[in-house]
Amino acid sequence: MDSIVELSGSHLQTYNAIFQHPVSHNLEWRKVHSLLQRIGVVTTEPNGHLKVVRNGRTLVLHVSMKKDVSEVSEVMELRHFQQRSNEAAGAPPLVRVQWLLLIDHHQARIFRCDTVGAEAEEINPTRSAEFFRYPAGSKDFSRGKEKPDAKTYFGAIGDSLRPPGQILVFGRGTGTSSEMDEFVAWARAHRPILASQIVGTQVVDSQHQTDGQLLALARATLAAGRARGLG
Repeated sequence: MDSIVELSGSHLQTYNAIFQHPVSHNLEWRKVHSLLQRIGVVTTEPNGHLKVVRNGRTLVLHVSMKKDVSEVSEVMELRHFQQRSNEAAGAPPLVRVQWLLLIDHHQARIFRCDTVGAEAEEINPTRSAEFFRYPAGSKDFSRGKEKPDAKTYFGAIGDSLRPPGQILVFGRGTGTSSEMDEFVAWARAHRPILASQIVGTQVVDSQHQTDGQLLALARATLAAGRARGLG
């Protein structure tokens, strides 16, 4: 299958469950198999394993006698296959998803705007020395103002913005202090597919706003198209 299909009903629910944060422990193999048959070509190999082919990508699944996908590694394997086969085709997202990324160099918080009662996934820079751009003793180093390494920090953020959809980025700083602008620049240079999903950026006073207020602002901004464009 070389094109993206529209999903609905149980297929859409299963697709969303694969990308759920935290990882779902109620994902039925029966529903996973049905989804894979909907989006790709599924065949049974002589050893009984299932082979799934989609957009030039292949996934081999060992037949399980369990009702549910019980291992986190199995869910991640399904998730990564969906991601790779989406990107292989350079295709638009299967599901209309809207993300809010709130970022500074201390922490990134990711909300799914199109989900009621969404809770943030938090990504914190590791406090190891190699995680920061300027080691202690550098002329550019200032304790408390270290900036996390882009490849590690931004890479983890990009990996969490799944499934693909519209991404609105909120930040607090401007100019060289803006982790928001640096993330956008990094995405353009290293993950163009991810960058193409960023629909706008906006400076906010996040220290004095609740999560509910930030989400309301994000939804209104996305609806009205008031974010700073990234043409």
